[in-house]
Amino acid sequence: MCGRFAVTLPPDAMAQLFEAAPSNDLPEVPNYNVCPTNQIHVVMEDAGRRLVSMRWGFLPHWYKAPNGGPLLINARAETIAEKPAFKAACRERRCLIPCTGFYEWTKDEDGNRLPWYIHPSQDSALVFAGVWQDWERDGQAFRTCAIVTCAANQAMSNIHHRMPVVLAPDTWAKWLGEEGRGAATLMTPAPEDALSFYRVDPAVNSNRAKGPELIAPL
Repeated sequence: MCGRFAVTLPPDAMAQLFEAAPSNDLPEVPNYNVCPTNQIHVVMEDAGRRLVSMRWGFLPHWYKAPNGGPLLINARAETIAEKPAFKAACRERRCLIPCTGFYEWTKDEDGNRLPWYIHPSQDSALVFAGVWQDWERDGQAFRTCAIVTCAANQAMSNIHHRMPVVLAPDTWAKWLGEEGRGAATLMTPAPEDALSFYRVDPAVNSNRAKGPELIAPL
């Protein structure tokens, strides 16, 4: 899964990287502790690529309130095409979710949660496959999204059995639907050497923690 991540790339650099037009309400960066329900940077296709802000936490149209059901921050690649919450978005509303790295946790023999920071081995940014959904009810409106996950590769399985679907630059257009069909073939684990990871301070266990020290190696 993916439940927390960091973003340090400035919005103008993101816009240039994706050749996307930036909106004027993008979240502040850097943010070393992006949490569910935060507004995050997302690239979507809308008569051209746009870099926009979305709420992390997918809201199906039948939810009567933002807390009207489980918080859907991840969508499983194995079932995304059949799940009622995601199947339309998987066909019609795919997006890219950029970040600098993300966190996962293991436990020691005493049950303490030990955070790890996972980042690209070479590139300056990670790009996750995502899906998005507009939700509106009773005067409230949100554009929401979820990160697509798959089974972990062998390297990542030492930390967690799931991982985000990581998209290489030459697959971005296909995931966004700019190159026709075939997006389903992209929902696979990243190559074994694509990601590196190291332990970080347990301070990040708090969703209120802030600052670059959160991604500093122990």
